[in-house]
Amino acid sequence: MKKEKEEAARRKSKKGGKTSTFFKDERIKFILGILITGFAFYLLLACISYIISWKTDLSLPDSEVFSEPGVNVRNWSGKGGHFLAKMIIGFGFGFGAFFIPLIIGVTGLYLLNFPKINLLKLVTKLTLATILLSLILGFIFGDANGYLYGGPGGEQGYKVTQWLNSFAGKTGTAILLLILTIAYLVFALRFKPETFTDKIPATIKGVVPPISFGKTSDKIIDDGEGSGGPDGSDEEGDAGEFYGAADHDNSTFAINRPGSEDYEQEAGLKKQIIHEIGRNEVTGREPGPAHTEINRPGITGIMTEEEVRQIMEDYDPRLDLSRYKFPPVSILKEYRSTADSDDNEVLENKEIITRTLADHKISIRHKAATVGPTVTLYEIVPESGVKISRIKALENDIALNLSALGIRIIAPIPGRGTVGIEVPNKNPKIVSMRSLITSRVFQETKYDLALALGRTITNEPFIVDLTKMPHLLVAGATGQGKSVGINAIITSILYKKHPAEVKFVLIDPKRVELPLYAKIERHFLAKLPGDEDAIITDTQKVINTLKSLTFEMDNRLELLKEAQSRNIKEYNDKFISRRLNPEKGHRYLPYIVLIIDEFADLIMTAGREIEPPIGRLAQLARAVGVHLIISTQRPSTNIITGFIKANFPTRIAFRVFSSIDSRTIIDATGADRLVGRGDMLVSSGAESVRVQCAYIDTSEIEELTEFIGSQQGYPEAMHLPEYIDDSETGQTEVDLRKRDSMFDDAARLVVQHQQGSTSLIQRKLSIGYNRAGRIIDQLEAAGIVGPFEGSRAREVLVSDFMHLEQILKGLE
Repeated sequence: MKKEKEEAARRKSKKGGKTSTFFKDERIKFILGILITGFAFYLLLACISYIISWKTDLSLPDSEVFSEPGVNVRNWSGKGGHFLAKMIIGFGFGFGAFFIPLIIGVTGLYLLNFPKINLLKLVTKLTLATILLSLILGFIFGDANGYLYGGPGGEQGYKVTQWLNSFAGKTGTAILLLILTIAYLVFALRFKPETFTDKIPATIKGVVPPISFGKTSDKIIDDGEGSGGPDGSDEEGDAGEFYGAADHDNSTFAINRPGSEDYEQEAGLKKQIIHEIGRNEVTGREPGPAHTEINRPGITGIMTEEEVRQIMEDYDPRLDLSRYKFPPVSILKEYRSTADSDDNEVLENKEIITRTLADHKISIRHKAATVGPTVTLYEIVPESGVKISRIKALENDIALNLSALGIRIIAPIPGRGTVGIEVPNKNPKIVSMRSLITSRVFQETKYDLALALGRTITNEPFIVDLTKMPHLLVAGATGQGKSVGINAIITSILYKKHPAEVKFVLIDPKRVELPLYAKIERHFLAKLPGDEDAIITDTQKVINTLKSLTFEMDNRLELLKEAQSRNIKEYNDKFISRRLNPEKGHRYLPYIVLIIDEFADLIMTAGREIEPPIGRLAQLARAVGVHLIISTQRPSTNIITGFIKANFPTRIAFRVFSSIDSRTIIDATGADRLVGRGDMLVSSGAESVRVQCAYIDTSEIEELTEFIGSQQGYPEAMHLPEYIDDSETGQTEVDLRKRDSMFDDAARLVVQHQQGSTSLIQRKLSIGYNRAGRIIDQLEAAGIVGPFEGSRAREVLVSDFMHLEQILKGLE
């Protein structure tokens, strides 16, 4: 009975999940938005027409209006519009009902993804306005002798105010409506009390005398020898002049300079020399001992706290796709185990292991078993004096007695002081991707690029951070779970990251696994400019893409250097907090994850040409947020070379068929003892962890990519830097009469930085790589930079701008 209830609840949950996914489909939302917006327009026309034709239409009996086809109404929206308008205006809210079509229209525009629409706030404001206007009109006009059937405020507004009048009287109702109106205006207009209190005259506040806040200026009087006579009369006169100076312009800078004594006695005045800022005019006599009058303009242009907060607010890289919705977990399936673990099986295996060891004169004093999804770990502690190597040598004997597919002995288990014997379960469990995504560990992790790989022997979610790896090598025989593992990695990131935060570069020579992700091209993928497909399958394009990634890496390293940041996280934190200037080439840097599904095939078709860019990326790209995941089904030494292994410290080994292949992948045996179907060893140095890989079906991937792809995305995939072959640089004849329009700017830039770099020109001038390469060729032909020197920047032959300007003039 309990199982039946659980099954019914599961079916109900699944049905609800599908319904939720249906309404989150962008196409469904678009259609609903069109329908709702059209209905709002129809209702608005009905309301406007009702104001004009209400008396004529209301004179017709309702029974005839709807039952007699020959009876027509004058309402522009027909009988349906007349009925709706009568309900919301006559029986409802009167003129306040005109806000109702606006409420419906705003909802439709929201579904159509119109920007800057806060649906909840707008609907709340318009709803309150509908009710408040109805009450005010109902209080003032009453039913107005049946105008519009229920009065200007509608029947609801009239009846509610009648009740309020009987309860609180007309005076109390008027006060209540006034308070509600003020409260609504404060709420709707975001009015702040301080904006009113700050404008109260200072005399009312009792602090300082009233001062005009317009163009009034404070004046400081400096008589040179002191502050005036001992009686203080000068100060008094100046103060009077100050309070009467309301008409003085802020731009006037006045200096009073006394002339000769005879002139002062004769005229009794002080001459003023007025400097008018902006006109540079000076009137008066030659300067003498200075009696200085300084005007200090009043402080103007002060921004409110709200305006400052909006400007200083942290940059949000997600704003370009602010309406992006993360995929719901209902897309993923929950796989139930066909059979529960059998305790009898565990006890029986324990006895067989104990008996086998006893047959070889090995006694043990402690036994424990941990049942995992695929294997059960039996931990034993041998008696004192027993060599661990003797237990290790009995691996095949124990497997024979257990009739197991293959066992693995860990002697000893690091940090545990025990010997571990891993025995495959007869009924292995499927680890669903959903169980990992919904786990608390994954949801609460602070990892930058969290990967939910599977579950350990102790059934704990195995969550790792790709940025700490920082690159990943995946290898194993055909059909043992590599492709499923790659899908689990991609799915983990899709459930954790916004499209603005991470991009994938997908390379799939097999052409069958990664094309499933083509639907999310405008959201999560990156490609070369001009490429039609974001999933790269052509060998030559693979080489160009890898070299393009090295250019992107170099560009990012330059940005980090200028920002004085050690890694991409520090750099992005500075950019988000607006400490980096976009006008200087700085930008938000998303993580880039390069995934190569079959590395062996690339080696066979492209040769060793792809190793240098992969090596450079593996060595340097970690700091700038570029991470590599390479997968191969041929773990041989000519494919996984020492150069590759040295730069990929984290490796995943699925089942292989020889211990040599196992050593090639993880530098130890054990992968040849795995049971397949997602059983894997994750090695990150000296320690290997056995994990059952999470399973995600093709149908789940299709539904996941469909959900993401149906949403509003960027206009196109992220473009990597354009690539031109270095061997072609400088080989063609350069005609300096056909110089690029940015040639002069690029020349000055190169001389300023003393760096002949294509990436520098590309970044600073915001142009493509091909164009920057042509400008470099022209600079070489003009003698400004030296010849191509491989990966190094070209030498700058001009050391100062004077020499450069002479060269540029000579080219004209």
